[in-house]
Amino acid sequence: MSAIAPLTRPPTEFFGDGQLWEGVRSLSLAAGSQDAEVAQDVEDETFERANTIITGYLKDNVPIFARLCDLRQRGWENPAGDTYFKKQQQTADNADEKVAKIFYNMMKTIGAEMHAATGAFAIEADDGAPRILDMCMAPGGFLATALSKNPGATAVGFSLPKSHGGHRTLVPLSDKVRVRYLDITMLAEDVGLADRIPANHPDKDNFLPRQLGEHEDFHLVLCDGQVLRTHARPAYREHCEARRLTLTQLALGLSHLRPGGTLVALLHRVESWNCVQLLQDFSQIADVQLFKPARSHAKRSSFYVVARNVRSRSPEALAAAARWKKGWEAATFRLGEQEWEEFRRGEPDPHEVLREFGEELIGLGSGVWEIQANALDRAPWTRTGGA
Repeated sequence: MSAIAPLTRPPTEFFGDGQLWEGVRSLSLAAGSQDAEVAQDVEDETFERANTIITGYLKDNVPIFARLCDLRQRGWENPAGDTYFKKQQQTADNADEKVAKIFYNMMKTIGAEMHAATGAFAIEADDGAPRILDMCMAPGGFLATALSKNPGATAVGFSLPKSHGGHRTLVPLSDKVRVRYLDITMLAEDVGLADRIPANHPDKDNFLPRQLGEHEDFHLVLCDGQVLRTHARPAYREHCEARRLTLTQLALGLSHLRPGGTLVALLHRVESWNCVQLLQDFSQIADVQLFKPARSHAKRSSFYVVARNVRSRSPEALAAAARWKKGWEAATFRLGEQEWEEFRRGEPDPHEVLREFGEELIGLGSGVWEIQANALDRAPWTRTGGA
């Protein structure tokens, strides 16, 4: 197995907005905390080592992944790629009503394509009307598509308030669609950790009361939220916000998914260590497919995991949800060196994960890597001598 030297940090946009656990994985509530800095160093070292092992394994065994790595490297070395993604950022951050409508329709199209490829939005409800939970709803393209495939369905949607930098809600609302405008990463009581909030936490008074009934469940859960650059939030959250958002969606989504239901989640970089662990978790409790649209966002590393027939009350599912909730706690509250070591003690060895899950990972990820590689191959900044 080849050893791959750690790469310098590429432009964030080249990997996609909201990359899972992107950037520095900070656990501190205040800069300069020695315990938190040590804990962060331990995590960074573990993360880089695991990524190196996985990248080497995939480059040795998957030609399309090796090709994608080469194309990514060319992009990182050419400022034109960063310029392209920054322009997309600016368009998204300053979207007027016309642009917002374009994005909404694009998401409806992606939803329709995903459903055609995977049957993601097909609900078989044997206990009344289909129920849908959308963890990060606005503008609502996926929910609109899911509702169109399930006449009579009811839905609960969470969305960041527009006043806090959230998107406009464009999905048609009715008495069958209940929307709650709030920051889901602050749902400490729903996560089950309200009693763990430190007395000196800077957001102590901003955590929210329970929003979902303890036994409230849904046939379809959508978890496609991303961190918004327009969302004003305290400085301590900047480096861990993507992690908190992903874990909130997955932990609550799985906990409220009816057995046999479907969970759809947006992730980034199939090959990242944390993503590999998530995919292995899902493979143990569901029928898993990955979907990446060939046109929209093809140059990015983003993709969707569609987990169907989820055994959401199985011991493995309950254990996964518990781990994700513990991860939310680690990213939200302060952990020192000793607590962090205890938290990471149960993490598997990447070599063992690849022995058990490597072939399945290749089968799941190859289509995603091929679509991104083909898109980057057509980009001017990856061509030799290209602008």
